[in-house]
Amino acid sequence: MFSLRSHARWALPLTLGLTAVGLAVPTASATKTVAPVRDDFNGDGYADLAVGAPNGTVGGQSRAGYVTVMYGGPHGLSTGHRTIISRATAGIPGSPAKNQEFGLQLSKGDLDGDGYADLVVGTGSSSADAAVVWGGPHGPAGGTSIHATDTQTGDFDGDGRLDLAVFRSGFATGDDPIGTTAALWKGPLKRTGAPAAKTPLDPDHLQYLDVHDGVTGDLNGDGRTDLALTAYCGDGSHCVQLYVSGPSGLTRVTDFPGGDGTAAIGDLNGDGCDDLVTAFSDDERITVAYGSPSGLGGHDTWQTYTQNTPGVPGATEEGDRFGASIAVGDITGDGIDDVAVGAPGENTSEGVVDVLRGSGSGLTGTGAQAFTQNTAGVPGTAEPYDAFGYTVQLLDINGNGHADLAAAAPFEDGGNGTVWVLRGQSSGLVTDAALAFGGKAVGAPYAKAGFGFELK
Repeated sequence: MFSLRSHARWALPLTLGLTAVGLAVPTASATKTVAPVRDDFNGDGYADLAVGAPNGTVGGQSRAGYVTVMYGGPHGLSTGHRTIISRATAGIPGSPAKNQEFGLQLSKGDLDGDGYADLVVGTGSSSADAAVVWGGPHGPAGGTSIHATDTQTGDFDGDGRLDLAVFRSGFATGDDPIGTTAALWKGPLKRTGAPAAKTPLDPDHLQYLDVHDGVTGDLNGDGRTDLALTAYCGDGSHCVQLYVSGPSGLTRVTDFPGGDGTAAIGDLNGDGCDDLVTAFSDDERITVAYGSPSGLGGHDTWQTYTQNTPGVPGATEEGDRFGASIAVGDITGDGIDDVAVGAPGENTSEGVVDVLRGSGSGLTGTGAQAFTQNTAGVPGTAEPYDAFGYTVQLLDINGNGHADLAAAAPFEDGGNGTVWVLRGQSSGLVTDAALAFGGKAVGAPYAKAGFGFELK
């Protein structure tokens, strides 16, 4: 079985993170602004999918890593319509380096305000910098180095321009995290890499965590982006830490569902406020805390879902790792987000993706779907240790108003990795015109590349 380093999402035991002690999400007090461009790198009006292959060999350097941008269009993705980005690509700062894992973490959004989404490529090395690759009419091209290992984008101050949360993190292999330094960079970001302003983010707390990824959204509908970070928190465990935005900046919240390393944010009940989904994959469950203008609901309003929830296919079994990956998006086009949940340990790590629907009353198991490589119409065959569903993403790649599912099995074919795309319709996900592709299909280095370890 192919494995990434110990800081990978699934390579260490995951246990419950930070203790809940009690801060509320600030009350909404501002008018929502128009969302800046987040997913369209080439400005053609279609969302694009970025695929990280952090173990790819580039320039003869093993585990140097690369990213493939797959362009959306009216007919979906095509393996011939893509851009491959690595440290060997002209205009990208730096050179391929062994074990750098370029592409281990990704974020995206229009950081310079030119109308094209930009791609920020993080690394798996505390000694390497991230690179901002600038979007344009022909897709991402040219880059700027920034002193970070991973980043998150969001309009944290509600001014209608994307800001950048920047993290310089360690990658501990022992019990104790090395620690993280973090800052908020106010947009727009100049192509020199200079933001409009910089503000430190929670140095007293983050020095005890190794932050490796996160998600963003607006939990109280005030037009400011909130931030949930996923991190290694020590003693072999991972955790989720929530920060909410207000007039004075981001505030750390401890009274929330917690989690053991994955999270997603989206509007699961259509009330205009995003909701927080966190996973406890060691316990085979996910938990939803619903947002509102007054903040997250209390503990008595949180809802838990498993493979034993009525309507959800399958059954809870130890080692399935239900919730090892989560994505949120509107598959059915009803204006309410749905949730894709990866369980890559299902059936001797063949893996499965379960899809639960949002509704006016919140997330429900009614009408849930499940997909494996053995599902009719899905290319390929399920095999032990493929870990189908290790990463998932939902975005509308063909512009029809329905989010499509991208699901990866980075351990497929001995670690080469494969990504599948299933189309969204009003009835849910369908396997018509399902697409599967790996590094070889897009003309990239593919041997043990871990293609699909990150999807954005």
